[in-house]
Amino acid sequence: MAQCEICGAEGDLTEVVVQPRTDVVSLCGTCASGLKGEAVPEGHWEALTTSMWSESDAVKVVSWRLLNRFREEGWAADALDMLYLEPEVEEWAKAAGPDVIHRDSLGAVLSSGDTVVLIKDLPVKGGGFTAKRGTAVRGISLVQDNENHIEGRVEGQRIVILTEFVKKR
Repeated sequence: MAQCEICGAEGDLTEVVVQPRTDVVSLCGTCASGLKGEAVPEGHWEALTTSMWSESDAVKVVSWRLLNRFREEGWAADALDMLYLEPEVEEWAKAAGPDVIHRDSLGAVLSSGDTVVLIKDLPVKGGGFTAKRGTAVRGISLVQDNENHIEGRVEGQRIVILTEFVKKR
């Protein structure tokens, strides 16, 4: 039976293209959804410490990208310190840009266009007002290089808001 190339789970697998090239990896449903930013069971990604040693460059690239997503956690930082990629494979891994997933204060994944609600009063620097708790911010945009920042309009002004102060509606 076929196994997931990240966690080793057996069963139905999904072929995922590793951009910007056309190489594919076979992933279980949990890894495929987790790659998109959805929640996975606690400890699931620790399988990356094994998959990063795969002979497949595509698996190494996916492992490197996921380890970078969790680089604040000790186990992922340690694995990244040990992982060596050939220069052309490292370029491929970095070519898709940073793997940034925005989450609200409760951990829900945010998408561009979502509506969020402020969970505390926020003084707006340079705006001369305070955005009040409970204010709905419609049609947010995501700051592509920072998972902790979103943008939205409050009282007619476009402001940057920290994701820790919002919840998805």
